[in-house]
Amino acid sequence: MSGLLLGKTALVLGVANRWSIAYSIASAFVREGAQLVLTFQGERQRQTVEELGQDLKAVRVLNCDVTKPEELTQLAVDLKEVSPTLDAVVHSIAFANKEDLTNPFLQTGRDGFLLAQEVSAYSLVAVARTLAPSMTEGGAITTLTYLGSTRVIPNYNVMGVAKASLEACVRYLAAELGPTKIRVNAVSAGPIKTASARAVKDMTKNMEGLASRAPLRRNTDPAEVADAVVFLSSDLGRGVTGNTLFVDAGYQIMGA
Repeated sequence: MSGLLLGKTALVLGVANRWSIAYSIASAFVREGAQLVLTFQGERQRQTVEELGQDLKAVRVLNCDVTKPEELTQLAVDLKEVSPTLDAVVHSIAFANKEDLTNPFLQTGRDGFLLAQEVSAYSLVAVARTLAPSMTEGGAITTLTYLGSTRVIPNYNVMGVAKASLEACVRYLAAELGPTKIRVNAVSAGPIKTASARAVKDMTKNMEGLASRAPLRRNTDPAEVADAVVFLSSDLGRGVTGNTLFVDAGYQIMGA
């Protein structure tokens, strides 16, 4: 592949470190010629993401906590200084309290449930509402999901419910933003050894077993997920919206 995103401006929210899926996506965007913008959440993340941004040759690294409307509004203003139009947005943001990923789902408290929904699902709606006006030429909004949205994955608990909500948001947003030529999709990645995966009890331990049952007999490579997002964000994906694309070595088709 070469130059699939040449001349396009892309925003990636959720880069945490070099092992995050969002980092792989950002790297693939740069490879394909996109002008890249990254975000960080608060001062704790600033230095790390700014260093990653330098490595990736990002044109800007901007602060944005997606739970704060004023920071989303400022993000839209700052993006205007980078480019008059925004072509691709990647939403790679999710969070749940650690205890809600280790205790039985039945024990999930109201506050923990609402927190997971706000950060992992509603934030996509808030991002789309705020940034869609900047996507004057159309474009693509892509989020990351997981099989736990439709199947019971041990210890995924409240995050599985949040991902189900996220996928519903994708469909409703796709329907409403379609007339403006903005496509909205999700990529359902197989389990990858990221900080988020380690937060789910026994997830990394179970990956070996998952690989033995997947049709391709292996786990998912972050680069495969990144290339799928490139496809959806490029003109090659111009007819795809409202979908969840599985990139999980085929595991989702198996009964057990």
